[in-house]
Amino acid sequence: MARSIVILLLAMSSVFFIDQAIKSIFLGGFRLNTQCIDLILIFNKGVAFSMFAFLDEALKWIQLALLSGVIGYTLWLKKTCYLVPVGIMAGAGLSNVADRFIHGGVVDYVYWHCGFNFAVFNFADVMIDIAVIALMILNFRPQMCKS
Repeated sequence: MARSIVILLLAMSSVFFIDQAIKSIFLGGFRLNTQCIDLILIFNKGVAFSMFAFLDEALKWIQLALLSGVIGYTLWLKKTCYLVPVGIMAGAGLSNVADRFIHGGVVDYVYWHCGFNFAVFNFADVMIDIAVIALMILNFRPQMCKS
C-alpha cells in the first residue's frame, strides 16, 4: 500500500507543480497572439466550456470530493496499472481546484481559433484528457493490467 501511495503522489505532484509553474508565467503577464493560437490569461469559473459556472463556490468542493473518491477507489482496487493515470488526473484536477481557491477560477491560457473557436484550456486539462484515455485503454484491454 505504501508503494502505491508513493507512485500516486509522485504522479500527482509532478503534474500539479508543472501546471502551476506554467500558470505562474501567465499570471506574471506573459501573452502571445498568433493566427491560430493565442496564449492569454482567462479565469474560468466553470468546468469544460464554462459548464456548471452557476455552482460558483460549491464547484471547488464538489471537485475535491470527486477527486478524493477517485483516489480512494483507485487505492482500494489495488491495481498498480491505474496509479499513474489516476495520479496524473488527480494532480491536474487538484491544480485546477487550487486555482479556484487562490484565484477564484481556473487559470486557462491556450485559446485555439484556427478554423473554429475552441474553449480556452491549460496544461492540466490536457493531462486530464490523456489520463482518461489511458484509463479507457486499461479498462478495454484488461490484459494490459495484470496486477
